[in-house]
Amino acid sequence: MTELRLAPGSTAPDFTLLDQDGSPVRLEDLRGEKVVLYFYPAAMTPGCTTQACDFRDSISSLQGVGYRVVGISRDEPAKLAEFRDRDALTFTLLSDPDHAVHTAYGVWGEKMNYGKVVEGVIRSTFVLDEQGVITHALYNVKATGHVARLRKILGVDA
Repeated sequence: MTELRLAPGSTAPDFTLLDQDGSPVRLEDLRGEKVVLYFYPAAMTPGCTTQACDFRDSISSLQGVGYRVVGISRDEPAKLAEFRDRDALTFTLLSDPDHAVHTAYGVWGEKMNYGKVVEGVIRSTFVLDEQGVITHALYNVKATGHVARLRKILGVDA
């Protein structure tokens, strides 16, 4: 599996990526907000749809305690816009087609997939404080049940 692992207490690597509408989003511009940054393999696949819809359904309670949700995948902005529209997603989706940001966060590398070692996205979530410091680094999470687990970790009422 990948060697790099970011740990709580470290500063989140900065980036500038295009969102679902083709507008640039800089992590630095989100300073002052708490951010849930989650990496997922591909828009509109079953597991990723489940996870995104779980975030969508929890967005009010997460925002209620000050969190902004941002999803990152290798999908192009047009596909992210389609994903947003199809599933009524109400949070920012970012495009990292060359997986440079994935690599910086340690979420691109070898993983087990149906018993075979493959290279790809390691589904992971990072929680950042208002200064951009990682408070939680959750690697290799499952699509189903992850948002509920995250809500418990963050103390968000169910």
